[in-house]
Amino acid sequence: YSHIGIHESMIKDRVRTDAYREAIMLHQKFIEGKVVMDVGCGTGILSVFCARAGAKRVYAVDASEIATQASEIVKANNLADKIVVIHGRVEDVDVEEKVDVIISEWMGYMLLYESMLPSVLFARDKWLKPGGLILPSHATLFMAPITNSDRYEGSVDFWCDVYGINMSALVPLAKKFASEEPSIEIVGGENVISWPFVVKHIDCYTFTVEEFKSITTTYKVSSMMLAPIHGFGLWFEVEFNGPAESCSNLSSDSSPLDIIQKKRRRASDSTVVLSTAPEDEPTHWHQTILYFPDPIGVTQDQIIEGSVTITPSEENPRCLNIHLECS
Repeated sequence: YSHIGIHESMIKDRVRTDAYREAIMLHQKFIEGKVVMDVGCGTGILSVFCARAGAKRVYAVDASEIATQASEIVKANNLADKIVVIHGRVEDVDVEEKVDVIISEWMGYMLLYESMLPSVLFARDKWLKPGGLILPSHATLFMAPITNSDRYEGSVDFWCDVYGINMSALVPLAKKFASEEPSIEIVGGENVISWPFVVKHIDCYTFTVEEFKSITTTYKVSSMMLAPIHGFGLWFEVEFNGPAESCSNLSSDSSPLDIIQKKRRRASDSTVVLSTAPEDEPTHWHQTILYFPDPIGVTQDQIIEGSVTITPSEENPRCLNIHLECS
């Protein structure tokens, strides 16, 4: 995270950056004159947003070397009297006062990959005052079967005829490569062949590290078309609700109607939502696709059911193991 390219990609993602700036201004009454902690501050852009929204003090914490540049950015914007940049893991640093607000851009690919959520929860439990604000406040991970013949043909069937040469001996390797780990890419709403189901809904005010150790859900969806299923797509959305505001809790039992009604309600109120769904404007997170070695043909209205389990890797907790069952 000391590589500037990562921060350039995130900051240039206007969907992401505008959502955070809008949320800070929406909740300015909770920030003005208050103490804020920015967990994983990176370049310090969110800390600067909070300081400009009137925060009395902002503790900007980051474990990577980018904290050095964040300090320079703070000085260059004449905010050294408000923003304290701390270089270190949030689990190791010393902050001698409680905070009113915790803000963090902790989400990774498919929400949880390389996620800093455990660090946010640690900061919440150690420093957040009762009734304090967490931004974002809620997160929901969605999943749905997808069809993507162009992608499959381009990476698997391609080997059957290469400049007139039969290279089909490479097809099994291509299938293995395509399906052994998730692919980060953009798919459109037209690639999604059923209503999405909820893998996990996270309330950042109450979620625990223990719950993060294993996330499991079963699913049962109906295909909306005759098409081959090439795998499953995952995406997420986060909401920026105030401490006293409730969030429409979407569980794994949520029906398509629940999801539609929730989107309609949000469109008519002032909730700020950052979405990485296929039908929404693309973000640097794209979508995460779990491809099958071979496509599975389904007919319209055919039932697709199974389970998915997501657990942190024992070798590296920021990586994930995904176990998917489908029939």
